[in-house]
Amino acid sequence: MRLKNKILDEVSIKRSLVRITHEILERNKGVDNVCILGIKSRGVQLSKALHDNILAFEGVDVPLGYIDVTPFRDDIPTEIKENAVDGSLIPCDLNDKTVIIVDDVLYTGRTVRAAIEAVFTYGRPKQIQLAVLIDRGHRELPLKPDFIGKNVPTSGEEKIAVRLNETDGEDGVFICELD
Repeated sequence: MRLKNKILDEVSIKRSLVRITHEILERNKGVDNVCILGIKSRGVQLSKALHDNILAFEGVDVPLGYIDVTPFRDDIPTEIKENAVDGSLIPCDLNDKTVIIVDDVLYTGRTVRAAIEAVFTYGRPKQIQLAVLIDRGHRELPLKPDFIGKNVPTSGEEKIAVRLNETDGEDGVFICELD
């Protein structure tokens, strides 16, 4: 992979997450009955940032957890899925909650489909909303995010690389060309 362009830096990522937080608060008229679940792995860090923003802006400590979509993916062999340990952390009863699923990049929609399937194994939420830092298009499933940090049209020969300080030592979003 070859770096083509840096499209978001640390400040831009934080600004996008603050905007998404305010959109979540407005759409849901606060955060009563809201639970935030990040998709492993970078969705977890992004969901924590949204959680911390809500705490700072509203003074409310919303339930925060994460989903491991491995057992629910349709592109993994059955024997791997059957042997996968559920690495999810569901912090509350999801029944009748508004569950906000958070991920770094929305591409084909297959990861989000797996996350929705995972959520339904834990309960029946009143509503599921989707927040993504980057929407790069190329959907294979009819999914649309509710909250988007940035739309980044890409070609099939490009990849979006999200790097977060907690896991990668830097914050940034990059367009890379596949070799």
